[in-house]
Amino acid sequence: MRQETQQLLTRIGPETRMGALLRRYWMPLLPSVELPDGAARSVRILGEDLVVFRSTDGRLGLLEERCPHRGASLAYGCVDPKGLRCPYHGWLFDADGTCLELPAEPADSPLTDRVRARAYRVAELGGLVFAYLGPEPAPLLPRFDLFVWEDSLRDIGIAELPCNWLQIMENSVDPHHVEWLHGHYSRHVSTHLGRPAPPAYRKRHLKVGFDIFDFGIIKRRVLEGQTEADDDWRVGHPLVFPLMVRIGSRGQNVFQIRVPIDDENTRHFWYTCWRAAPGTPTTAEMPKQDVVPSFEVPWRDENGAFIVDTVPGQDVMAWVTQGRIADRTRERLGRSDAGIALLRKLLLQQLEAVERGDDPLGTVRDPKQNRIIELPQERDRFGGGAGFLDDLLTIGHARYSPILEQIKALFGTRDP
Repeated sequence: MRQETQQLLTRIGPETRMGALLRRYWMPLLPSVELPDGAARSVRILGEDLVVFRSTDGRLGLLEERCPHRGASLAYGCVDPKGLRCPYHGWLFDADGTCLELPAEPADSPLTDRVRARAYRVAELGGLVFAYLGPEPAPLLPRFDLFVWEDSLRDIGIAELPCNWLQIMENSVDPHHVEWLHGHYSRHVSTHLGRPAPPAYRKRHLKVGFDIFDFGIIKRRVLEGQTEADDDWRVGHPLVFPLMVRIGSRGQNVFQIRVPIDDENTRHFWYTCWRAAPGTPTTAEMPKQDVVPSFEVPWRDENGAFIVDTVPGQDVMAWVTQGRIADRTRERLGRSDAGIALLRKLLLQQLEAVERGDDPLGTVRDPKQNRIIELPQERDRFGGGAGFLDDLLTIGHARYSPILEQIKALFGTRDP
């Protein structure tokens, strides 16, 4: 890869071409549970420092963090029904960035009409607070199935990772890493720890394939002992362009969402929807969730070493050890890297589409389409859906979930 292309693909600040593409999509800021009524939180996303707040009557706002008056942080401000008040001099801004009050200024001050805080769109769905930083008219916030299904339990795992977003997304179109990183390497780690190796990742890939669809790329595979009639090839699972992948099996369904904080840091969400099979007794007994809980997914141990006896820890090790921004000018791609080449090509194509004035792939503007967007996902992943579920509860991110006991009860899985 040429250095110019490397820079183009990885730099996402406000004045960059890739940043302009990513700003055409809604992306999560934080779990709703972390933003109660009357709270304000600083957030950094796409290289911008912002403050998200929820007024005392429940309305959301998203503003630039620095007050337009003297630059103090609005994240420490006072939230009231009208908006967010700067802690320094009390200037009050509503969710649109309009300055409503300037306490120390004359009542007829022209500053009232001149001063504005930069404001962005913000909305809530499925226990997450989403932001849209792009131009108007904004597209609809896509109502993907996991965010809106009823009769489900949900939890949200989060980690902040010191690496560029793209090397994480490239992992999502790299099927061969599963049998090596989570199979052979996992067996190596388990042997040294005196534990049995996880069974779900042992099969060798015979064939992989990738297809473009309305929301991104469908990833397919044929494993040893399988044919193209099996779920892993016939259905596959999607990379939802540009920042999300969906994986899972049976009743567990996961969105991995990779949100660029800036060029060198990424906020990673494991958004999981736990859903019993239709018609099973547990479906009717599904507990109601008033709040979707969130939790931190650890990836370093108490000594600062990478945690490599878990699937998320193995992934994070592989992503982060590539460097803050992986140097693609030094890499050597093979035939097994076809998915990575396709993703890069798709990013460049969609970047050009935006610069022509077109909507990029996956943009949703039709309210009828957006009632619920069902995405494809294999139910019997790796030809052993139940085993894959057990692995998720024992060596996956779910082992840290605050609702682990409810999940185990839902599926009747063995105690991890």
